[in-house]
Amino acid sequence: MQIQSALDAEIAGMGSYVPEKRLTNEDLEGMVETSDEWISKRTGIKERRVKADDEATSDLAINASREALEDAGVAASELDAIIVATCTPDHLFPATACLLQNALGAENAMAYDLEAACSGFVYAFAQAAMMTNSGAVDNVLFVGSESLTAFTDYDDRGSCILFGDGAGAAVLQPGTRDGSGVLHAELGADGSNPSLLRIMAGGSRRPASHETVDEGEHYMELKGREVFRLAVSKLGELMQNTAEAADIDLDDVGIIVPHQSNLRIIQAACERVDVPTEKAYMNIDRYGNTSSASIPLALDEARRNGEVERGDLVLLLAFGAGLTWASLLFRY
Repeated sequence: MQIQSALDAEIAGMGSYVPEKRLTNEDLEGMVETSDEWISKRTGIKERRVKADDEATSDLAINASREALEDAGVAASELDAIIVATCTPDHLFPATACLLQNALGAENAMAYDLEAACSGFVYAFAQAAMMTNSGAVDNVLFVGSESLTAFTDYDDRGSCILFGDGAGAAVLQPGTRDGSGVLHAELGADGSNPSLLRIMAGGSRRPASHETVDEGEHYMELKGREVFRLAVSKLGELMQNTAEAADIDLDDVGIIVPHQSNLRIIQAACERVDVPTEKAYMNIDRYGNTSSASIPLALDEARRNGEVERGDLVLLLAFGAGLTWASLLFRY
């Protein structure tokens, strides 16, 4: 699906949250056969954050959301909708968004979860923009929040080095500035090979049992080489499609905020379309792969650092389990 016409939508405020606990590459050296050099060279990750035992995905979302509401100057009671993008919800149901709604006191907001894995925040952004553009709502809170370490197999040296926990949130409103809004978006999926990235058990296909626990089927499975190849190709394609559809040169984009999956994936995708890697904002070295939380964590950080200013063109890019992918070009 492509959104070709501009949508009236503007980010009014953002917030982010990461747990205090750090898991460094040196820590992992004592847990699994690996090294800081091996991890850094292959992923660009130096450390990641790990939630406390008494924290869940909703807790991370609450902290990020409160910060976003304060930044936007919006009271929770003024929210019309809450969307939580997550693949690691507190429960199969109720929705994590409903837990967030209650914690914030957002009694006037509808609330639901969106599961598109690493593409989730961009999917949620597009949905929120369509809501505000329709005139049906004035304030939408959309959040990417993940507790991936709860589903990480720390005996698997190939995957346990990648994942961290965190949350990022944004409040979207109808635009108030000339030129602001979503200029183009592309959302896609291919469900033909779900085994590339998945958690096998815990759903209706493989309900929890002694067997599934004993077999480790509640941990994430990742076929890294195949995902790497597909991600590089798709992210490069998304950048090209955006430039053509929005009739812009990628040089006109102020900053690209990709899903923080792997440093080499981001570098290779940029090289494919002759975009300087420096244009892509990255903080993967400090947070690792936080799935749907990675883009809002990076965007909020870039904004606070002054690397994103009002009027800038910003391009978000994501690729994740499903497979899903998404791009969204907006003027901040």
